[in-house]
Amino acid sequence: MSGEQVFRLPDLGEGLTEAEVVQWHVTAGDTVTVDQVVVEVETAKAVVEVPVPYAGTVSVLHAEAGSVVAVGAPLISVAAPVSAAAEQYRTEERAGSGNVLIGYGTGHAPASRRRARRGRTAAQAVVTGPVAPRVISPLVRKLAREHGVDLATVVPGAAHGVIRRHDVEQAIAAAKPAAVAAPVAGVERIPLRGVRRAVADKLSRSRSEIPDATTWVDVDATGLIEAKNALAGRGVGLLALLARICVAGLRRFPELNSTVDLAAGEILRLPYVNLGFAAQTDRGLVVPVVQGAHLMSTAELGAEVSRLAGLARAGTLPPAAMTGGTFTLNNYGVFGVDGSNAIINHPEAGILGIGRIVDKPWVVDGQLAVRKVTQLSLSFDHRVCDGGAAGGFLRYVADCVERPAKLLADL
Repeated sequence: MSGEQVFRLPDLGEGLTEAEVVQWHVTAGDTVTVDQVVVEVETAKAVVEVPVPYAGTVSVLHAEAGSVVAVGAPLISVAAPVSAAAEQYRTEERAGSGNVLIGYGTGHAPASRRRARRGRTAAQAVVTGPVAPRVISPLVRKLAREHGVDLATVVPGAAHGVIRRHDVEQAIAAAKPAAVAAPVAGVERIPLRGVRRAVADKLSRSRSEIPDATTWVDVDATGLIEAKNALAGRGVGLLALLARICVAGLRRFPELNSTVDLAAGEILRLPYVNLGFAAQTDRGLVVPVVQGAHLMSTAELGAEVSRLAGLARAGTLPPAAMTGGTFTLNNYGVFGVDGSNAIINHPEAGILGIGRIVDKPWVVDGQLAVRKVTQLSLSFDHRVCDGGAAGGFLRYVADCVERPAKLLADL
């Protein structure tokens, strides 16, 4: 007789502890093969397709769509295929038992026998009362415990009597006085979860742990725009040029390509540059990371930035593409603003921002002229360097923006 394999939610990326079930591709009773994608889950960073490592028949889906599952918690159970003799033995052994969970079946008995059993079980439910509500997710239990909700009184909204997070949240809201649950007509309550939750946690940690400082400078970006236009045919855009400048600046000022190990009491100066860049998507702000940016040419940086940005907009960016960054570039000028006091992307040591590029009066060789002007800002971790190194890095970046040919000296 074959055994049942329980597949638990795997670790889907650095620092992720839970995922929300978006959509199941199988149901109980379906046959699956090794590495078949069975479910889509949304982590704090991306929507991920999860394959099952077992072959056989789906016996239990341990979480409904919309529920949150902790890493390591049961996700799906699969009964391995059995021989014909074992199947006959199992059928004879269980014939007429009626011990089948509503909506699940045995996964092995003939269809007519499964229908008969379901009929008997449903009839028994009418006589003996409803099936007791079930709580699968430990996060749901924790939420109920924290708010003093008795799970026995919660009405499950999902099939098979499964209590989900949404059901507990409704019970919490119903238990509050009307004035507290909805103090103002028209107020919209949006759960802090997924990407928004991850951003909130990371930025809060950055503000609480990193003693950051910010320095900025206005620059004439006319030369940068001219370089972008000259390289447009090779797929090199503004962000790729800025990435190239950042990498060159970090080579000259490696203090900013560092991270602090609080437990060891050490500053780790990294020998590689994994450059993150902020990208706004329909799911919120994400930071794709160009791995090994220090090894790439400007054209290669442009191609990789374009590829990652496309995946981010499509919502198919894998979690691995958003981890391991050592420095971040943020082009907030696309939002039409001049400057920003950016928050460092923990555990990195710096973030460079560029505002919108606009026509402004500028003195060139003693003469007033109209030039393309922007503001650069650098937020840095004051533990890894002082204002001299930060100012030196920003000034080098500004000089390269004003005179891109300066980069040639460092290539």
